[in-house]
Amino acid sequence: MTDIIKSNSEYKQWLVDLKKQIRQSQLKAAVKVNSELINLYWSMGKDIVEKQKNSQYGDGLIKQLSQDLKIEFPDMKGFSLSNLKFVRQWYQFYNENIEKSQQPVSFSEKVQQLVAQIPWGHNLRIISKCKNIDEALFYINKAIEFGWSRDILDTHIKLNEFKRVGSSTTNFALTLPPIQSDLAQQTLKDPYNFDFLTLSENYKERELEDALTENITRFLLELGAGFAYVGRQVPLTVGDKEFFIDLLFYHLKLRCYVVIELKAVDFIPEFAGKVSFYLSAVNDLLAHPTDNPTIGLMICKSKDHFVAEYALKAINQPIGVSEYELTKHFPKDFKGSLPTIEEIEAELEE
Repeated sequence: MTDIIKSNSEYKQWLVDLKKQIRQSQLKAAVKVNSELINLYWSMGKDIVEKQKNSQYGDGLIKQLSQDLKIEFPDMKGFSLSNLKFVRQWYQFYNENIEKSQQPVSFSEKVQQLVAQIPWGHNLRIISKCKNIDEALFYINKAIEFGWSRDILDTHIKLNEFKRVGSSTTNFALTLPPIQSDLAQQTLKDPYNFDFLTLSENYKERELEDALTENITRFLLELGAGFAYVGRQVPLTVGDKEFFIDLLFYHLKLRCYVVIELKAVDFIPEFAGKVSFYLSAVNDLLAHPTDNPTIGLMICKSKDHFVAEYALKAINQPIGVSEYELTKHFPKDFKGSLPTIEEIEAELEE
């Protein structure tokens, strides 16, 4: 009888659906438990701050509170002296910033709702690393949107993503509809961090391109969510000539191709014309009729903001210009000075 039930297609489908519902309910329960805990901490933090203001107990209040709560709730974690101090510090971080910026009470409620959507460990990392509430809310929203683990959150904070996102020099406001323009602007960074690469001191653009495609997973992580890799040196036949795009991506949220040109030199206005040509060709030869206009991104060794801004003013294609950071180099003849496998084996045999 059991085998008959297991082999029944209707039962199989019902089991699949039921498992999915159970997992969803488990996830919702975990989220609700976390939300209730964070809301409890928010209330405790508020009470601790207010009571310490109106008494002379100082940290003695937290010490006594910790002892009493641990006696009453021996199976619950989070009532240690150190954690209760973190609760106070966490609450103060947001509310002191809110008071300074003279935000309405509704803003404080909005912040409480946001912090309740990420784990306590994430909350502590954010207030320990961020300088103000704007930066903290940026990382909270990103962690919620993309489901960042604590390690991934740490990585983005260390790379100072708050200051880099949306800072690229672009002409998007002039060439794209408002909604797409805003999203495209927030998609690009300046500068891009390529510290995961190691290049020779006098590297060329092709060497930079090779290194990025060899480390495509790290490169995609640095580009940000939504980028899908299409290819490198992608050929475009225009007339009787063939041209090659350095790197081609497709952005899933923007619903468009993204042409990336790498320049191992400073930005010059002539680069914008070349990228504009590629965008026209991609729109005609590769893009689907339902795709949004292709976006170009030049990633250069460095740029003068005003030169880049003027260069893009006369271009009717959406283009952004960003710099990149690269700190790891090895001498050009370094590889030649390394011993071969045969030499190492011979040394070991001796």
